[in-house]
Amino acid sequence: MFDILVYLYETYYRPDACPEPAALAKKLSAVGFDDVEISEALVWLNDLTEMAGVEHSRTASSKGVRIYVRQEQDLLGSQAIGFIQFLESAGVLTPLQREIVIERALSLEEAPVSLGKLKIIVLMLLWSQGKEPDALMFDDLFGADEDQAPRLLH
Repeated sequence: MFDILVYLYETYYRPDACPEPAALAKKLSAVGFDDVEISEALVWLNDLTEMAGVEHSRTASSKGVRIYVRQEQDLLGSQAIGFIQFLESAGVLTPLQREIVIERALSLEEAPVSLGKLKIIVLMLLWSQGKEPDALMFDDLFGADEDQAPRLLH
């Protein structure tokens, strides 16, 4: 699924440049992606888009500290939580965006969530909202992790 998300990010500059889901599924299948993964990626991306479009005024203006419950700590892992906190303190994520990233990460069937996948979640959230991280943050988000080979943009 994450290979498809990266492909979409690299191929379509903006989410509105993507074709409709049925046409997109055909294009992804023609490129060689598995139908099950295509379906999972499109559902995941649709859920992300729906969440990103909802306004939560209290969360959006929050200045509080996010406390992670034990279940979130176990599912996300300390590396992911630390990275989310770093992104928020650097001004890359708002409190609302942080909550969306957490929800999308918790929706995965993986514990703890790898840092590489968390970075893709953040990139896809920013992409779905039409926002581009600055150059230094982009390098950090798209840079290689110790648990995966370097990703190349084409």
